[in-house]
Amino acid sequence: MDKKLIIPYLEELDLEVSEENISLLLVNWGEVRAELEKLYRNRDQKSTLQLMKKGIGYFLQFLNWSNDRQVHSKEPIPFKLLEIKPVNLEERLTYILSRPNLFHSYRQLSELFTEQEKLFAKKNIVKKRLDQKG
Repeated sequence: MDKKLIIPYLEELDLEVSEENISLLLVNWGEVRAELEKLYRNRDQKSTLQLMKKGIGYFLQFLNWSNDRQVHSKEPIPFKLLEIKPVNLEERLTYILSRPNLFHSYRQLSELFTEQEKLFAKKNIVKKRLDQKG
């Protein structure tokens, strides 16, 4: 898919990329995820949309920050320029955005977070090793 994906409801945040802010973002995602789990468990799909939008925003922010990029809601996501990203990111994100309140979209979002966290941790380990050698 070559078209550029712009997220219409991503709120741009003024926070700088830092380990502390990334940790805070992941804590916030954990809270949103727990609430979404509850709603889906109770089959309250109609109440999930706002939380899913927030979760998608957190993921996109984490995706950008973990690639040492600032978040820009008005610009397309440069998928090809991202150094670390989950497999089939663009297709999976397009699916989530087209049906944000479905349980399957939530599962995909949750998996994208997990995969990106692992890739980010790996990137940091490699970076620390290179810094120690250099």
